[in-house]
Amino acid sequence: MPNEESTIELIWGINAIARLIGRTDRQAFHMVSTGQLPAKKVGGRWVAERSKLIAFFMDDAA
Repeated sequence: MPNEESTIELIWGINAIARLIGRTDRQAFHMVSTGQLPAKKVGGRWVAERSKLIAFFMDDAA
């Protein structure tokens, strides 16, 4: 049985990323395309690891 902490939850698509970070699709697209957010383009879609997005904002706020 895999360790729950090692499970990677991926957020697929600009819309889902935008909802998670509380931004519009346009704002989220700008942030990922300019490298401001930890995301990658896979098969034409943006994908981000949920924990990395949360950590990014937690580090930013500290």
